Parts: sequence; structure tokens; C-alpha cells
Amino acid sequence: MTELLAPAGNMEALKAAVANGCDAVYLGMQRFGARAYSSNFDLDSLKEAVEYSHLRDVKIFVTVNTIVFEDEIEDMKDMLRQLNEIGVDGIIAQDLAVFNYVARHFTDMEAHCSTQMGIDDLEGTLLFKELGADRVVLAREVDIDKAREIRRTARIPLEVFVHGALCVSYSGNCLMSGLIGYRSGNRGRCVGSCRKLYELIDTTTGTSLGKSYILSTKDLNTIDRIDDLKEIDSLKIEGRMKEPSYVANVVSAYRAALDGKAGDEEKENLKKTFNRTYTKGYILDEDPRDITNIKRPNNYGYEIGKISRSYKGMYEIFLSSLLNQNDIIRIDHDGEDVNLSVVKLYDRDGNLINKADKVCYIKIKEKLSAGDIVYKTKDYQFYKELESELDGEFRRFPLDIKVYAYPGAKLVIDADGLGAHYLYESDDVLEEAISDPTTREQLMNQFSRLNDTIFRLNDVEYEAYNAFIPAKLVNSARREIVEKLYEQKLDSRKRRTREEDPEEKIAFAPQEPYLTAAVTTREQYDACISSGIKEVYFDNIVRRNQNEYRDREGQLLIGGYGGIYRYRETNPFVTDYSLNVVNAESCHELYRLGAKRVTLSYEMNKNQIRELVDAYRDANAGYPALEMIVYGRAPLMFTKYCPLKKMGQCGLCRSRSYEIKDEYGSFPIISHEDCTTTILNGKVLNLLDEMPTISGVEAFRLNFTIESKAEAAKVIKAAKAKLYGTAEESVFNQSTDTRGHYNKEII
Repeated sequence: MTELLAPAGNMEALKAAVANGCDAVYLGMQRFGARAYSSNFDLDSLKEAVEYSHLRDVKIFVTVNTIVFEDEIEDMKDMLRQLNEIGVDGIIAQDLAVFNYVARHFTDMEAHCSTQMGIDDLEGTLLFKELGADRVVLAREVDIDKAREIRRTARIPLEVFVHGALCVSYSGNCLMSGLIGYRSGNRGRCVGSCRKLYELIDTTTGTSLGKSYILSTKDLNTIDRIDDLKEIDSLKIEGRMKEPSYVANVVSAYRAALDGKAGDEEKENLKKTFNRTYTKGYILDEDPRDITNIKRPNNYGYEIGKISRSYKGMYEIFLSSLLNQNDIIRIDHDGEDVNLSVVKLYDRDGNLINKADKVCYIKIKEKLSAGDIVYKTKDYQFYKELESELDGEFRRFPLDIKVYAYPGAKLVIDADGLGAHYLYESDDVLEEAISDPTTREQLMNQFSRLNDTIFRLNDVEYEAYNAFIPAKLVNSARREIVEKLYEQKLDSRKRRTREEDPEEKIAFAPQEPYLTAAVTTREQYDACISSGIKEVYFDNIVRRNQNEYRDREGQLLIGGYGGIYRYRETNPFVTDYSLNVVNAESCHELYRLGAKRVTLSYEMNKNQIRELVDAYRDANAGYPALEMIVYGRAPLMFTKYCPLKKMGQCGLCRSRSYEIKDEYGSFPIISHEDCTTTILNGKVLNLLDEMPTISGVEAFRLNFTIESKAEAAKVIKAAKAKLYGTAEESVFNQSTDTRGHYNKEII
């Protein structure tokens, strides 16, 4: 059966999800989860959540899907052990250190690969199946046909997103929030840089193509095609930052869809809670141009009418849908929003009314015009209905009882429910009835008062002879039976661990530091070769995401897990920054898989680099082989979406250059041959001055993107002088350069 997986940012949202028919819930703790701004759970509230859910046969998956720095490793492991003791069903992980600890240490708590890992192919899926994954959450960019093929071939459970907010970048491959604002999406603190207003500039001609929310995606909505998705094991709703009413509404609609009961009403109701307008997403082959809503980045609402005229100091609205008092509306006036809570609603004569479905009048001080569109952003009555059922029971479980009631003997009730069995015996013996013995119907009426439980009375067998059973005794028996069946249900969850096999120590001999380079153009490549750099990544780069794995020769720079699986037996390789490596255990795993060197994440500071090297040396009695990017415009995001195509510039990227610009700076755009896009940091990462003080790193990489041949040659010359100690003056330019996270820890 296809699982419906719901989000929960707090206990209220979890109960809303369960009450509306989800099969599983995913949630985060106070640490190590990719939604740090959600309320989240502590150990006490998690225990409550697990018990509440498990009683109702709903699973709990916990997101431990941030990167984990070296000084957090033991805290992370301690937390995972506590989650296992509580009875969590699975862990959703991004960091290899987290994944490996779950997969190798726990028998019953599953290891799931987070979408943050960027797995979008069969090869990456097969690699993690081999490493012990119980489930892979595919990247949102994978279409359903490819997902089905991966499922059939890999034979491992898959999970895909079906509703909610979308990242414009491949998840886990966006550095924009972290590098600009020091709040990293890979640490759960994304500030939503993609939801900002940007100006698109044609830098070749100096022409502005206007300001818009050019990177802001619509919300995913696949409810019309739910039958096409049922071959996938788990369908996931995004929304851990959303309110309980949103969770209730969306879960209810998708539950109905999965059960074949969703009609127009359920589908229309989705618009009544938060939405940014909808897209069917890459999973259902959406045109990349239609993945964004560049007009506004927040709640769009849905159209209910238009301003028709000004009348007697009021504005007249012609309605296409019902408007109630206390609804919240927004009115689009000349591209600007006028937001209004409809505390007072009037008829033509200025009388107060509660609702209208054809025409109504409002009084506001803002100026409006005929033709302004009116949108409803909150339906007051609909929210009241949702809120009244947030903690209801989606289904009740059958309780079967056999009752034995004889005068002079104890009351005995043999009870079965939730897959458990309990034999109840009263303390006192029953008395013989003087006139009216307790009937089966009377007992059933008393025992069926189960509304404060998850049970419904099902089969009842009643063996009695002229016995009187006090109502108080029946009530007490009912409570005890329910409590004991609950206890057995919750205690049935296994929490086993296994002893991890000692890992092979992998160590490398220290190397004299040297330069490598990654280039974008042939001219940059020539500059590197002529300057004596021996390892240059150009046509031997296997990037993360959107790959076709053709046969290659020589050493490769591999940015994704699928590439590791494909080439580990045929080519020596170095792993790229996009694997987000920030701890020694992740390094060790990549070496075990065959990596010659591991490139560190952009999101590390100097102390964290030193801690990683020291931890690796202590664990392996030798050094790691590390590479570090010390120069270049960092790739802020890699996306399947092309902002140039969205703005009518398709094909012009071959002859022109573009950037997006906000109040803080500009960000160059690189368009790839397959119409994917990389957005670069406008400031250049420059750690050339720091190279001589960085110990434990053997390869320092220069990353060239939009530099000319002459500019590349100049940088290489400066880098060599710094690395080999022949230059004392700083080569850092305060106005154009940045040291990234090197001197400052991200949040």
C-alpha cells in the first residue's frame, strides 16, 4: 500500500496529520533537522508523539538531515540512541556520518536517504542500497517515469514529494543562504534567498530586464495525477513550517485521493490554505518555465471577485465565490497588495451583513480601481471547520471481548485489540441479581463508551447466569482493558542494536601542498596547463545531478553519489564540494568507496577544518587526503530551472552574459548546454593569503568560472607565490573578495 507521509512541526500538527489519515509522520528535533525555525520536538514531546502515533499504526520518521560538524558527532550519536529507545521508526539523513551510524548500529530503526543527498538516478540509489539504506527520498527533479524505473530496477523503497513548497535549487546543493547570510540550508536555517526580489541584468548590453521574484517557485500539487504516483512507496507532503490547519487540509485531500474519493471539492479546498499558486512539478514533467511564480513569493490565495466601482463611500465587489465576514482578502491594485480582514461587510444600502455570494461592499481608506482583482487568503469558516477536527480519530480499531459473568465468581473479560490480548479479572466476586440480571445489551451499552479511546466495540460474546454487574465495575474494567492493550501495543516495538564491526583504518602519507584547478572554458584550461598545474578539472568533471554516465578515461572529479557508483571500479576519482563533507567519518566512508581525495564543504571554518583533520588522525593513525577550494566564485545554487528562459531570453545565453541583482550585490548566471543553471556568488572567495597556515590539506583548488585567460593566469601566479612563500603582500581585495565561512561559523 502506498504510504501517505505528512509533516509535523509540533504536536498539534502531528495530531492534525494523524486525524486526517496519514500513514506516517516526519518531524524534526531541536538539533540536526533541516527546519530549525519550526517549533520541533524535544525528547519528552517526541515520546508523546511516538506513543500517540504508534497506537494508531502511524509511523514516525525523524529528520536528522543537516551536515554535522566534528564537535557535534558524539551529540548526534547520543541523540540517535535515544531516538531508538523511544521507538522512532526511521531516520532521514543527509550526512554520511549520520547515515552510516543508523544503518550499521540499529536493527529496527530504518536509515532513509534525505532528498538533501541529491539522489536523482539509479546509480545513486543502488549505492545506498548497498550501504544499507531502507529507503531513498529522490530529488524533486526526478520525473515519475524515471522514478518508476529506479524502483523496479533497484528494488528498494522510494519516497517522492507530492505537495508543498519547492526549492528552486537541487536540495543540498544550495549555498546561497549560507554564503550570503551565514544561515545555511544544510544546517536547517535557510533564510529563503530564492523568495527575494531580484533584477535580471543583461551584462553584455547593460540592459535591465526588470525586477521580479525570478527564483521563487510555485507550490507543488499532484493531486490530479495521484494514480500515476502510486507505484512509489511513499508520497510526501512538505510543510513542517506550516500551521496545523494547513496540514489537516492537505493530508485530508491526499488521503481522499489515494482512496479514490477525491472530488472537485477536496481539490478546490487545497487553495483555501497557504499556496503560492500551483505547479505539477518536475515529477509530472512540468515545463521548467512554469515552475516559478515571479509575481509574489508568499500566500497567493484564490480569486473570488473584482472591484467593480466606488459607490457611496464604499467599494463594490462583484463576487464569483462566497465571501464571509472575518475572511481575509488581498486586493491587487496596480501590482501592489491591499490586505484586509473583513471585519465589516455591507450590502448596497450600507447595512452590515455576514456573507455575500454575488455582490458586496467594503469600506477602506486605501485607493482602489475598477477591475482590481480580489483574492481570498483565509476562509474563516473553513478554518473553523478544520480547527474543530484537528485531534479527532481518523479510524477506530475493533475491540473484541468475551465476558464471563456468574454469581459468586469474579467478572472475567477476555479482550483482543490492536493485535494484543488481555485477560481481565475483577477483584470482587459478582452477586446474584435479585430481580433484573445484567443483559448483553446493557453490558454492551456500558462498554461501548469508548469515544475517549481509539477503539470501537466489535464482537461481544456474553456468558452469564443471573448475574448483576455494577456499571461502576464495567467502567473500571473498560479503562483497565484499554490501558493494558495500549501498553502491549507500545511495548511490542523492537529497539535492537547491533555491534558495529571495527572499521578498517585508512590513512595517507602527508603531502607537500600543491595547487589544482577547476575550469569552465578552454582558455582557462590552457592558462592552468601553461602555468604548470598538473591536475586540472575540465572535461573530466562529473557533476552532481543531471548526469548521463558515459565511459571516461583518467581521473575524475565526482560531485554526486551516482557518479561514485558508476566510476569507482573504472576510474580514480576525487569527490567534489557538493557532497557537503564536514567531518572525519564522512571522509573515511568516501575513501572506503575509493576516493583518492575528498573536497571539503564550502561551509567550514578554519577551526572545523582543524578539528576534522585531528579527529581523522586520531581514529586512523594517519592523515586524510583533503582538497579545499581557496579561490573562485562559489556556486550558490544549481537548478534545473532556467531564469533566462522564463524571461524570454532562451538561446541568448550563447552570446550574452547575465546576472541577477539585489540590494546587496549581483550574482552571475552560468547557463549549461542542457539548460540547467548555476548562479554564482558575485564576490570571489579568496583564501590565498591563508593557504600557508592551513595544515592537513594537501590540495588547494582554484575554481575558475567567468575569468578570462589573462585573469586566470594572474590568479595562478599569485596563488603559487602565496603557497610557496615568495609573496608577503596580501592579495585579498576587500571590495571584490570574501573569505566565506573561513573566519566565521555558519548558523
